[in-house]
Amino acid sequence: MTTTLRLDMLRHGETELGGGLRGSLDDALTPLGWQQMRDAVARLPAWDRIVSSPLQRCARFATELAARLERPLEFEPRLQELHFGAWEGCSAAQLMETDAEALGRFWADPYAFTPPGAEPVSDFRDRVLAALADLQQRWAGERILLVSHGGVMRLLLAAARGLPREQLLQVQVGHGALFALGVDAQLNLSEA
Repeated sequence: MTTTLRLDMLRHGETELGGGLRGSLDDALTPLGWQQMRDAVARLPAWDRIVSSPLQRCARFATELAARLERPLEFEPRLQELHFGAWEGCSAAQLMETDAEALGRFWADPYAFTPPGAEPVSDFRDRVLAALADLQQRWAGERILLVSHGGVMRLLLAAARGLPREQLLQVQVGHGALFALGVDAQLNLSEA
């Protein structure tokens, strides 16, 4: 029996309120967002189960897909997006006009600078990795679809690629993007 968890990560599609730092805002998907997600999973093998962020931009699609595939579905709040505090709902362009220096510090090293009222990236990392450890312990040997957010996926992909923390925000994860990881018992991550 294998101790590796196979984790396919799907980012939610485009949301109604547009881009920018959505964080804990609970936006719905646009019709294009639904299509991006449906297209991403159209030709993939069946998963043993689906795990999703409880925010509706992830949860509604996960619910639909789990029902269609007749797979168990679980919502995991620790896999929600980073909370951006006062920056939630703002675009980078808006922040360049109002808070360019702080935005630059965040981009340069998101671990070293926390936006006003936001969740520190180190706390975000800890909660995401705690959730991942639970998934790995409970379902090693299975293939799981994780429906989540850009920040969660960037964090896990950066770890799998061995990137320094300053490069976290350089990891590209578009709407409806799908990536595969292997997660071993020691939480070592590898792209599959």
